Amino acid sequence: MTFRQLTEEHLDALREISNVGMGNAATALSQMVDETIDLRVPKVSLADISDVPDLMGGADMVVVGVTLQIRGDATGTVLLVFPEESALRLARRLLGRPQSAPALDEMGISTLKEVGNILASSYLGAMGSLLNLTLLPSIPLLAHDMAGAVIDYLLIELSESGNQALVIETEFHGRSPQERVISGHFFLMPDPASLEVLTGAIGAVQ
Repeated sequence: MTFRQLTEEHLDALREISNVGMGNAATALSQMVDETIDLRVPKVSLADISDVPDLMGGADMVVVGVTLQIRGDATGTVLLVFPEESALRLARRLLGRPQSAPALDEMGISTLKEVGNILASSYLGAMGSLLNLTLLPSIPLLAHDMAGAVIDYLLIELSESGNQALVIETEFHGRSPQERVISGHFFLMPDPASLEVLTGAIGAVQ
């Protein structure tokens, strides 16, 4: 099965399932930061691989990205992207440090990886339960660089299967005053080889 064979019904079902999964992830993040985290209804689309960095704010935007591979009945990639200032703010808050303190030292990096792990686990757990699939995240990797560089290797892997990617994108943000808001993007990119598994699972539960 190819990306071009996905129907609007497939995309709508993935959107509904992702809404539940991201609801679980937002709840987990809210509990971590002791603040209500809101999320935008997930956007499910087929995107040219070359356009993916633009979805993250532009290739030159400095971000902190946490990447996890999906293992189990289906495979793919989860990418959690924070604007740099939001990532620093989140790490300091979770570590109980003042906003002037360092954030991306060894402890801060470990903390942000754990955030990625918890969000991915919450999302994939909910999605797997709805589709009767086993979906598990790998050990998270973190990169602090321009968005284009952060996902460069990911795009190379995806491009081996064609020039398109199925992107499930959700934007989330806190309710603090704007100067203290925590925001980011959550991307799920299934591998082309797993499309038939996902669409078959969707058909079985509908």
